[in-house]
Amino acid sequence: MGVIKNAVLRVSCPSIRGATADIVSYLSSHGCNIRDSAQFDDETTDRYFMRITFRSEEGLSLAELHTGFQRLVEKYGMDYEFFAEQSRRKVILMVSRFGHCLNDLLYRWKIGALPIDIVAVISNHRDFQTLVENHGLPFYFIPVTNENKPDAEAQQMRVVRDTGAELIVLARYMQILSDEMCQKMSGKIINIHHSFLPSFKGGNPYHQAFRRGVKLIGATSHYVTADLDEGPIIEQDTVRITHAQSATDYVALGRDVESLVLSRAIHAHVHGRVFINGDKTIVFPPSPDSYKETLNE
Repeated sequence: MGVIKNAVLRVSCPSIRGATADIVSYLSSHGCNIRDSAQFDDETTDRYFMRITFRSEEGLSLAELHTGFQRLVEKYGMDYEFFAEQSRRKVILMVSRFGHCLNDLLYRWKIGALPIDIVAVISNHRDFQTLVENHGLPFYFIPVTNENKPDAEAQQMRVVRDTGAELIVLARYMQILSDEMCQKMSGKIINIHHSFLPSFKGGNPYHQAFRRGVKLIGATSHYVTADLDEGPIIEQDTVRITHAQSATDYVALGRDVESLVLSRAIHAHVHGRVFINGDKTIVFPPSPDSYKETLNE
């Protein structure tokens, strides 16, 4: 935790009067200039959430800010995190045989549109091994069957430990994770799927939607929990469909919106804009400098 200039503070705590004032006063007294602030007090859960971006005018280290902040942590019962705004999160991508989300994330990573370091790609098939290795990334082929699933997940977790990964992204990884893995990586696994659920379960959901004349196609990105596809939602979006479009169009549009929604969810997570709040999330909008990593044209 060396000297920093631009940093982020994330806070969640019980809803107690005075928390905002004390946090702002603390940063000001330590030579920090607040650049952007968002807060939300949830009356249904009686929890308070705050995210602040700030500049350290006196060149303090994050360690120094951590130390002095403990008084407020104890006073308000806070969960909190300081991190450098330009820090890059270590991410593992997991994929099966649909490559649209993987390709999209590799491109965004390559041009700097996502502040992440992809440290590995894991798959239960070899379809994208050449693609991944051509990007200079390690590829782990870990087949999964009903018989070897515990061993396969143990191999996956070894990759997580060895790479120091802070986030797993299921980029259309078509295997159900065990309750144990979901618990170990709680709040650190993001999934993407179509938004038709609980309708159109199983294979070919877009073809099922076509047969029913659905007029909206959507995608949902959420944190993974032991409850299949029911974790706290991070991001969603939709596209409109007309009667003139084919089942093939449905699939193509579905892949596009899945890729976009997943990248937005990752962007929000790595910038610390997402707070898990029971079965839901608090997602603050992007701060003014969130997209500065994007390649200059």
